[in-house]
Amino acid sequence: MKSKLAIIIALFAVSLTQAQLRKWTLQECVEYAVENNLTIEQFELDLESAKIDKSDAIGAFLPNLNGNTSYSSNTGFSINPTNNLPTNTTQNNVNVGVTSNVTLFDGLRNIRTLNRAKLNAIANQYRLDDLKDDIRLNVANAYLQVLSSKEQLKTFRAQYAVTEQDLKRTRELVESGVVPRGNLLDIEATAADQEQQIINGEGLVLISRVNLAQLLQITDYENFDIVDDTFDIPPSDILDNSAKVIFDKALTFRNDIKFSQANVELAEEDLKIAKGAYLPTLSAFANYGTRYSDVAQIPVAGLPPGSPPEFFTPNFIDQLWIFDGVSYGAQLNVPVFNGWSTRNNVKRSKLNLERAKVQFEQDKLALETDIQQAHVDVTTFFKSYEAAEKTLEARRLAYEYAKERFDVGLMNSFDFSQAQARVDNAEANVIRTKYDYIFRLKILEFFYGIPITLN
Repeated sequence: MKSKLAIIIALFAVSLTQAQLRKWTLQECVEYAVENNLTIEQFELDLESAKIDKSDAIGAFLPNLNGNTSYSSNTGFSINPTNNLPTNTTQNNVNVGVTSNVTLFDGLRNIRTLNRAKLNAIANQYRLDDLKDDIRLNVANAYLQVLSSKEQLKTFRAQYAVTEQDLKRTRELVESGVVPRGNLLDIEATAADQEQQIINGEGLVLISRVNLAQLLQITDYENFDIVDDTFDIPPSDILDNSAKVIFDKALTFRNDIKFSQANVELAEEDLKIAKGAYLPTLSAFANYGTRYSDVAQIPVAGLPPGSPPEFFTPNFIDQLWIFDGVSYGAQLNVPVFNGWSTRNNVKRSKLNLERAKVQFEQDKLALETDIQQAHVDVTTFFKSYEAAEKTLEARRLAYEYAKERFDVGLMNSFDFSQAQARVDNAEANVIRTKYDYIFRLKILEFFYGIPITLN
């Protein structure tokens, strides 16, 4: 029994460890960030609020219906509500009524308000989608930073492994008296520098992982990591399209542009709503009411002519039928003067419309600038990457030549260390320029409507 329990505990521990050591792909990071971002949750609440506003606008077309009832008791002099005669007794009264009102015409403001509510819901959806686009780009950038840091760390460690071999060989040559001890000291200094590079590289990997985890709002930094993949330059024909072509296509689907355009349409509806206040308002109403009073007196019908009148007090149910009544009618309100408030509201709405139009043009100009810059960056960073590769190839050839000379004693250890350092710097520059180019390429593709992937 104990052995079975131990096996279960061991299996649980293994599964828990595997869950903690989960490696995240870019797609998983993007999806998780979109699903768990607090700002997105806030924008989703704003979207739900906009949908409620739409429901309010629809409800404004419907008639309202309200019921009312009241009870009162009077002692002393009062007016009998059933015959409007003075009385000096205690009376108890009950009133019951139902009222309905409906707006028939209000300068089309109800219709404009409904249209605005629909546009506002659409605009909030565009704003939400635009935020998701920004998060996808930020996550992709942070993910590539982790990859770049990890690849540089691997390079530092590989360089240190080579230096350790050189250090071991030089130590043997020094002990055998072939080379002076100064050469050993130079290589030991190089190894110490590379150890420092490894330490800095490990710190950079940790920082980049933490930055990515924070974008995902994950706080378990120690157990958060990404898939240890090395990505080559992905194939892309995006540069077959000019910046103008990419911009024209971006205008058709970019959520930030749609959101800005929706704000213009919202401002136009606001202006129409403000102008509607110049027009008269026509409404209709209908009321049904009845009452009960314990001092009600109804004349007795059918008495002989000339006999004194007699009265009786009906019961509660009978009075509700006897004293009920219906009223209905229409009301027309014509605005004549309201302290220029309507005129000023129209002026404000016009100014807001102009602001929205200017902002829309600014957003389009900013998008065009970003696309132009991204188009130039892709070309520039690719050339930088190609130049870095050529530099690395030349540095490696120079290093091999320096190594041959160093091995036969034709180069001192300091110059040899400098040759190796130049190779190290060239390799780091290749990694940096490669991931810089990949990110700029993904930005330009994203402007063209291509989803972010590293495949």
